[in-house]
Amino acid sequence: MNAPLLEVENLHAYYGKSHVLHGVDLAVGAGEIVSLLGRNGVGRSTTARAIMGLVTATGRVDFKGRPILGLEAYRIAHLGLGYVPESRDVFPTLTVEQNLVLGMKGRRPGRWSFDDMYRMFPRLRERRHTQAGVLSGGEQQMLTLCRTLMGDPELIMIDEPTEGLAPKIVELVADYLNELRDRGISVLLVEQKLAIAMRISQRVYVMGHGHIVFEGTPQQLEANAQVRREWLEV
Repeated sequence: MNAPLLEVENLHAYYGKSHVLHGVDLAVGAGEIVSLLGRNGVGRSTTARAIMGLVTATGRVDFKGRPILGLEAYRIAHLGLGYVPESRDVFPTLTVEQNLVLGMKGRRPGRWSFDDMYRMFPRLRERRHTQAGVLSGGEQQMLTLCRTLMGDPELIMIDEPTEGLAPKIVELVADYLNELRDRGISVLLVEQKLAIAMRISQRVYVMGHGHIVFEGTPQQLEANAQVRREWLEV
């Protein structure tokens, strides 16, 4: 692993009185794609939300060497940590292009332009003057990812980006996640589909019941039939 950009240690998170995360440890290095795998309900999305300041949590979360646990989500975003939720939180009455403009943090150009977004997902170019609320679920997922990129993050956490997408679009998403890394953006991919994670990740974590049960390379996970059978197979 390269020098860590994001470090999480002994992370505990709560929904009311429910103790959801039980001492999660993970790290993402600069220029690295890391996948957080596991079945539904084990705490993967909660981990991303806790890192982003959206869930009550304790422990240690450092981004670029700075502690961020307890900061408001918008302050964390301005430090360069992007988050794409599974819920596809678009602004429904604004057009595709207006949504992208809202993702920009200032007037200075970042690593990504409108042309980059439209090249990644030509369907968004076709619908750039369409209100986001009438887009399909897959189109809204594309738009949420692109809006986050327009903020020029150094690390982006993406929750289930392939959920509900056609197989051809899933392949495109995988290709462009690799492009993020090529442009110097680290990725924490929260994903249930093993195939895409194994294809693009440098390292993987597997979660079970609110804690990490495996850490290693995709090759090491491929060789560990017990972990895959116990924690990943349906």
